[in-house]
Amino acid sequence: MYRNRSRFGVSVKNMTTKHRSLQKTLVVGLTAGLALLWCMATLGTVSIAQHRLNQLLDSALAETAQRLLPLAVVEIINRDTPSVAQHIVSFNQHEERLIYLVRNKAGEVLLQSHTAAPNMFNNTLISGFSSSSTHRFYGAFALQGTVHIEVAEPLSQRLEAIRSIALMLLWPLLIFIFLAFICSWLFIRFSLRHLRHYHNEIEQRNSHDLTPVNLQGLPAEVVIIGESVNRLLLRLQQALEAERSFTANSAHELRTPIATVLAQTQRLQQSLITEKSKAQAQKIAMSLRHLAHISEQLMQLAKAEGGSLLAATPHDLMALLRFIVTSMQHPSSPIKINLQLPANAVFMSTIDQDAFAILIRNLIDNAHKHSDSLAPISVYLSAEGVLRVVNAGPIVAAATLQQLHKRFVRSNWQVQGAGLGLAIVGAIVQGINASMVLNSPATGQTDGFEVIIKFAPTLL
Repeated sequence: MYRNRSRFGVSVKNMTTKHRSLQKTLVVGLTAGLALLWCMATLGTVSIAQHRLNQLLDSALAETAQRLLPLAVVEIINRDTPSVAQHIVSFNQHEERLIYLVRNKAGEVLLQSHTAAPNMFNNTLISGFSSSSTHRFYGAFALQGTVHIEVAEPLSQRLEAIRSIALMLLWPLLIFIFLAFICSWLFIRFSLRHLRHYHNEIEQRNSHDLTPVNLQGLPAEVVIIGESVNRLLLRLQQALEAERSFTANSAHELRTPIATVLAQTQRLQQSLITEKSKAQAQKIAMSLRHLAHISEQLMQLAKAEGGSLLAATPHDLMALLRFIVTSMQHPSSPIKINLQLPANAVFMSTIDQDAFAILIRNLIDNAHKHSDSLAPISVYLSAEGVLRVVNAGPIVAAATLQQLHKRFVRSNWQVQGAGLGLAIVGAIVQGINASMVLNSPATGQTDGFEVIIKFAPTLL
């Protein structure tokens, strides 16, 4: 079943626009910045380590060549056939980190390590350092350039060493990011505690409480905003007080003239002779009664928006509701009310009795104007303080339902009234920190209109 629903409570939040969290932005920004700095420091460290490692390994490569060259010369000279190539046999099988090749001036191999392959070395005899795509070389001559030694080191060893250094520096970054995120979140959340308190203070403000917000503890950048908000609250309070004062004074000043004109109109109606004149006088009297009713509602609205809606001591709302409904169901009244209360139940609340009476009378009056004349108005008050006023009638459109709590808004313009009843109820509900829900169709029905108000047991 389709249901239109409108909810009004202590605070109204606009969820149409989702704003970015300052705390989240700061935490993510700080964590990303620290991680970036760590990566840049790691990159710099790896670059320096690679440079120093190359220097050390080049020095070891040259030192190895210079130490091996005299030994190789002695081995070649003492050999029976010096021109025949010879492999140096290793004592134990192992992986050679350095390999070497000894050649004569013509490029013929005289001596080589057991895993050395001649095609891995330079084709020309070079003195000093050189490199290929796979190896780093160092060459040196002896015996007036007739013997040449070249020692080679695979570049993969250097790359593996640099890779190990980089990994050793980068893997702690995962733990660092996690710790930085948690610490930043906790620190920023602690630092913004006064800002959250300020937010809660503003959330609690409504038309009944426009006092300045406490700015103690706020950061200097936010205090300026807080002072501007307090000045705005002051101007708003002055404007609302002026509006309420004008509404209440105008309605009060109109009561006596309206009552006087209505009495004179009734006397004039009795003195008229023709039926046409009497009918015209009757219309004038009805208009004056309507004007008097609007004046009364304006005074109620000014009271509801002006505060003083809480009593000093709590009282039983169920007994008060029973009394109000009984007073509205006198024999001459066209209003039919079906009151349902829990047996032997008591609900204590500190809402002002006059404010509660204004609330109930406006709800019942609104239900009577817009309901089927043959169906009674149902009024329920549970032991938990939930008030329900239900009337039969057509379904109210969703767009209209969302606007019914505003002044001078009516769901049916053919019904006599000013559209102030639910506005008065909404102002009282907001002033006592209760909540109000409008449903159409009513709960468990296919049509009708329902007002649900949830009272708090203690409002002081």
